[in-house]
Order: sequence, then structure tokens, then C-alpha cells
Amino acid sequence: MTDYVALAARIAALTDGETDEVALMATLACELHHSDARFDWTGFYRVVGPELLKIGPYQGGHGCLVIPFARGVCGAAARTGDVQLVPDVDAFPGHIACASSTRSELVLPVFGAGNRLIGVLDIDSNQPDAFTVTDAEALKGILSDVFGTL
Repeated sequence: MTDYVALAARIAALTDGETDEVALMATLACELHHSDARFDWTGFYRVVGPELLKIGPYQGGHGCLVIPFARGVCGAAARTGDVQLVPDVDAFPGHIACASSTRSELVLPVFGAGNRLIGVLDIDSNQPDAFTVTDAEALKGILSDVFGTL
């Protein structure tokens, strides 16, 4: 299980003073991915147009390049602005199988200045039911600390 207090402190030190969204996403993807063995794919999909996400900085195997808001777990997080905690991706209607190894997924909307949706943080696991509400809440806090000040 991730030590989110130590992780948040490490991320705060690494991102202090940085305002570039892509640089922040790259740093977070790296730190998060290497913080927990459950995290098989860790990355961001950025809002690049109306109702459209494109892959951003990530760690792990290849991801989907483009995801419309209308499809998949990432699209649902972007469309609704709500965290998506999916214990079994095969049971999620419209799930997009970017990697056949993904069994569970946690996706959080990412908001920048003015509460503007800038993307989603997508964490996939090759383990079923890998994520908890505790994970979601801790990650929401980290995202708010990093991107909420832009």
C-alpha cells in the first residue's frame, strides 16, 4: 500500500514552483507509477478539444491515443467530473481495452485554474479490485495540491 503522506511530500518538493501542466503531469506520472506495485499503467489524458482527450505523460505500456468523453472510464470521469473507481473493467459499460492486462481502474478528473478540467489521471492495475476509496481520496488531495494552484 502506498504511503500517501510521504508521496505527497515528495511530489510537493519536486513540483514546487512549476506551473507547466505537462511537466507537472510527467512528474506525477513517474512518482505515482513507481510508488505502488498495483499501478500497472499510470498517466494522464489531456483535454485537447471539445469532449476529447489525448494521451499525455504516462508510465507503463502503450495507452490509447485518443478517448472521446463519451467512451470508457476516462471519458466518464471527464464527462461527469467524478472519480471513477472500477473494480472490474469488464463489468464497466463501454470500457475501452487499451491494454488487455487491465483488470481494474481508478480515474480522477484533474482541474486547473478556475476549476477548468485539464485532463484525467488514469491508473490501471492488472489485479482485480485493486483500488480503494482511500486511494481515490489521497490522490484527489495530491492533484488538488499540484494543479489547484495554477
